[in-house]
Amino acid sequence: MARGSDRTRLDAPRGLSGMRARGAQPSRDRFGRFTEWVARAMGTPAFLAILTVFCAAWLAWNTLMPEPLRFDSAANGFTALTLMLSLQASYAAPLILLAQNRQDDRDRVQIEQDRQRAERNLADTEYLAREIVALRMAMTELAGEVMTKETLRQELKALLEQLDERGDGSAASS
Repeated sequence: MARGSDRTRLDAPRGLSGMRARGAQPSRDRFGRFTEWVARAMGTPAFLAILTVFCAAWLAWNTLMPEPLRFDSAANGFTALTLMLSLQASYAAPLILLAQNRQDDRDRVQIEQDRQRAERNLADTEYLAREIVALRMAMTELAGEVMTKETLRQELKALLEQLDERGDGSAASS
């Protein structure tokens, strides 16, 4: 009954064997996680401090070192430093925007889940309110019936007493 080479294993999910043959595929979302990491890193005081130290070191090196060791000229307004900072900013802005788009997508999903949860809570609350009203109505009816029975008993007792009085009065006159 065994099928030989294409025998399926019951202790492994389907498709797992196909993944082994192809190898592990990189996550499609790896770049998105990278953009969020960049956005988080650039928004820290440590990044600003490191960037400030880097610029100060660049300026100090190209100002204080002997002329042959300098690689960026103060006479040209530190063109290389300006280009490096512009390059960093030109990559940082789109990466931050991509990270914000991912956050917006997550926020939309969260808002939708919150809306659905609120609808369920509202439906549950309305159901419970209807049940409480039904219980109150049932208790009112039950209390009304008890009162009616009690009133009926009192009326019957009063009628019995009246009959007894008539019976005693008619028996005494005969």
